[in-house]
Amino acid sequence: MYKTRLFFLVILVIVFSSCVRNKNPQQMQQSVIQPTNQHVFEISEVIQGNTYTYLKVKENMMERWVAIGKKDVNKGDVLYYDEALQMTDFHSKEIDRTFDVIYFVNQVSTTPLNQQPAMTGGMPSAHKGKVSASDAEVEIDKPEGELSIADVYANKADYSSKEFEIRGVVVKVNDQVMGKNWVHIQDGTGTSGNFDLTITTEAVVKVGDEVVFKGKLTLNKDFGAGYFYDLIMEDGTLVSKKVS
Repeated sequence: MYKTRLFFLVILVIVFSSCVRNKNPQQMQQSVIQPTNQHVFEISEVIQGNTYTYLKVKENMMERWVAIGKKDVNKGDVLYYDEALQMTDFHSKEIDRTFDVIYFVNQVSTTPLNQQPAMTGGMPSAHKGKVSASDAEVEIDKPEGELSIADVYANKADYSSKEFEIRGVVVKVNDQVMGKNWVHIQDGTGTSGNFDLTITTEAVVKVGDEVVFKGKLTLNKDFGAGYFYDLIMEDGTLVSKKVS
């Protein structure tokens, strides 16, 4: 009996070893558990609009709806993504449908985003009173008395009740999120995180452009899913643009 059990155990080990050797590299790669910080979903339904592609997806054993910039995708595709903005009771005019909850996704890819080269125009960090944008520093020569981003933060209550114009350099753009372009401008002023002004607009600008926007501030704006702004200029109007 012992010899018989030993014989079957040896056969089992040989068969298992053969299976492992016969796996191709792609199969082996798929068996690796993805890091927990990866955001990834599988598409189960696709609805194409004029501006957005609406996807019913499976993620972490749950189904949800997401919207991405118009893209040619198919059921069964697996996509990685970065940021997702939650919206409730969202009505899409282009497909005439209301979603109880939908997530607007900023960037998607067929490969993990942290394996791709860093994108220019990412959120800069403070550096000796100036702000890093890509490999350059934001520095604008403003005449005395011209409004600065530091002034806006210091007197935000005043600028929530009246229109004002502000000049800065575009350091980041997220195009077509909830039908608007999300523009970040800086002018080299401000400290402790109060150096970047977010503006939603229909205007088209690029990283590096020197721009002037006009509008009012919205204070304590909560878009949900952790997207909270102490201040933001919504529906800003582009007054002028100097292309870099």
